[in-house]
Amino acid sequence: MKTRFKKTFLFIAVLAVFITACQPGKVKTNPAGNIVSETKQSSPDPEEAEIKTAVENFLIAAGNYNIEVMDEMISEKANLGIAIFRDGDWKNSVITINEYFERVRHRELEPYYETVNEYIIHVNEGQIAFVWADAIMCKYGVPRTNNIDNFTLIKEDGDWKFLNLSFTNRQLPEESRKYNSEIFARSYVQAWGSKRPDFVASYFAEDGSIRVNEGEPAIGRDAITKFAEGFMTDLPDMIVQYDSLVSKTDGTEFHWTLFATNSGPGGTGNKVKVSGYEFWQLDEKGFIKNSQGHFPTEEYNRQLEFGTDN
Repeated sequence: MKTRFKKTFLFIAVLAVFITACQPGKVKTNPAGNIVSETKQSSPDPEEAEIKTAVENFLIAAGNYNIEVMDEMISEKANLGIAIFRDGDWKNSVITINEYFERVRHRELEPYYETVNEYIIHVNEGQIAFVWADAIMCKYGVPRTNNIDNFTLIKEDGDWKFLNLSFTNRQLPEESRKYNSEIFARSYVQAWGSKRPDFVASYFAEDGSIRVNEGEPAIGRDAITKFAEGFMTDLPDMIVQYDSLVSKTDGTEFHWTLFATNSGPGGTGNKVKVSGYEFWQLDEKGFIKNSQGHFPTEEYNRQLEFGTDN
């Protein structure tokens, strides 16, 4: 049965790649100078789009080690298969999802950011979905490994749940492991939604600082952890959206938009949406040495009291 399943899934994956390759399109060159085809994009299938969103939300929760969110998305009977290639050899393991959660609770953790380059999604009768995802795992702006993620999802009470999760993991060649400021910024905003304020602080240098408008600066990772904890307490469902990076002669502007509900202790329950930016000066390793935050305080306070207009 396992052999038949593997052959069937391999046939589906190969067929999907073949069909994609046969679509008409323009020809262009990639950064390495190789010729590749650019296919015309068809309208996305709503069901596949829903599954893709579920996978991306799961990868965010996994990168933040947010057990509460992952637990809601995964079937309690799920297994996790891991195949890691190191020193010319594969090291494989299979554990239950609850065993994985238990390991997370007892480990010292660092956030990671996983971005998917390519998806292949196959849905059976709207009830079971198979997802193949070619992804890059990054830490603090540096791509580290190539992960080929495989997910099986099943409908449970009308919602997609992850039934099986597995991935292969290979280290990227040294020349590919270069610091990328945009990946760093996207990882940083993911950390703000982690409910782990120490994850936010980990993007700063040991003696780094952050200051918002004319407030007192928080200096050092412990103080930055407390600073981030204040926002996470007041806005427990906060999500920070990456908008852009703007290079300046003396630093970098990181522009963001915050979405949240003021549902913390004594909160009003009102929705908040506000945009701003941090002016960064980075150290030699790419961590934040100094951050000067700017956002409309009066509008933010107004929304806390009365909510957004949209």
